[in-house]
Amino acid sequence: MHPNIDMPALFLNQIEQILPSHLSMTDFVDACKRPLRRSIRVNTLKTSIEDFQRRASEKGWTLTPVPWCDNGFWIDQDENDTVPLGNTAEHMAGLFYIQEASSMLPVTALFENGLPLERILDMAAAPGSKTTQIAAEMNNNGLLVANEYSASRVKVLHANLLRCGVHNAALTKYDGRVFGEWLPETFDAILLDAPCSGEGTIRKDADAFANWSLEAVNDIANTQKDLIVSAFHALKPGGTMVYSTCTLSHEENQHVCYFLKETFGDAVEFEPLNTLFDGADAACTEEGFLHVFPQIFDSEGFFVARLKKTASVGSEMIKKRPRKFPFLKAKPNEADAVCVALKETLGLDAPVSSNVWLRDKEVWIFPAAIEALLPEIKFDRIGLKLAESHKNGFRWQHETIMALANGSEPSCVELTAQDAKEWYMGRDIRPSDGIGKGEVIVCYRNQPIGIGKWVGNRIKNGLPRELVRDINLFID
Repeated sequence: MHPNIDMPALFLNQIEQILPSHLSMTDFVDACKRPLRRSIRVNTLKTSIEDFQRRASEKGWTLTPVPWCDNGFWIDQDENDTVPLGNTAEHMAGLFYIQEASSMLPVTALFENGLPLERILDMAAAPGSKTTQIAAEMNNNGLLVANEYSASRVKVLHANLLRCGVHNAALTKYDGRVFGEWLPETFDAILLDAPCSGEGTIRKDADAFANWSLEAVNDIANTQKDLIVSAFHALKPGGTMVYSTCTLSHEENQHVCYFLKETFGDAVEFEPLNTLFDGADAACTEEGFLHVFPQIFDSEGFFVARLKKTASVGSEMIKKRPRKFPFLKAKPNEADAVCVALKETLGLDAPVSSNVWLRDKEVWIFPAAIEALLPEIKFDRIGLKLAESHKNGFRWQHETIMALANGSEPSCVELTAQDAKEWYMGRDIRPSDGIGKGEVIVCYRNQPIGIGKWVGNRIKNGLPRELVRDINLFID
């Protein structure tokens, strides 16, 4: 961030009024002017922490653990490394997600008690940092409903889920205010990372205050109140909700939580987060919320509250028009045929917590826990498109490999660095170690990166066109 950033005087005055007595305005302003430390979260759906640390060491990356996330690290690269993190082989293979450290807090809070959660709603999911973090915590089991109102952001969300190998998710595209009436008392846990004024993002976004005003803050707070009420209705009694923002004002944070408490009384219980990690007390309010000012952990500004629903609040489902669902659940013999072919051709096992569904020639795997919800709400995309059927069998999809393969399958073909770059540029490759036949799992450094098919002495590229890249790719 440029040291001459401009923050409105009215905003600074607001901060001065709410800043805890043990913190100083000078430190706040200085922290806002410092560049934001780069941080990543290792995707444990794809790799272990130990294996990733080994790779990082080989690449000359220095990893410093983030205290509140076992999979989170601040990362320092060699000054001579000009390849952006997003263009490294490890990122494109889904081994890590570039995620600001403080934004890892909400999911950590959601899973602190360690109880299994069958159905989770991420009410404002794009671009997917917390959604993929939730999926990793669930180990791809159960059902994760990921909602995003913006159509363009849904595309980004979907791409990130595929890259990270998530197959227990179902995407929706709604105003989050519908969930309370459409799916009341449905979810074991809900993350509402609410749209906000973004006051905490100034360290990475010089334009964060371009449209800032007190009026805008109050308008957004009204939307947040509607969303949190909807989320509370959609939460099962006994369930947990985490409310978070990347902003600092009380109007968008504490006051929204107070509003929920005023609306539902004793059915809302604030669960303190002072023991979430060593040092959490430094950012904890008297109510037990985490109000993270940038200077406390040298991070973005952030707010996290964890709420428990102690009783039903009379949530009722509205009547909706019957809707025709375009998929049919596969018959047992049809599902068995798919699973046998998947094992025989690629050496892969279908997830045991999933069901096979069919649409025309398409073969999909849906999370089993979604079946009861199918009549109640329209989903934009569910689970994993496994294959397309044809007269000679199945044509397996790129996302099948990214979600299910681990690099040890007998159908794997290991690429050199140069061949891997050619692959990501959308080109067919000609491995030097022989000729094969049929479909193969293409790997680089023992990590699956896609599916190809032998045609003579070359492997035909099966990378989806929207994933093709051709500039500043990894070196080795």
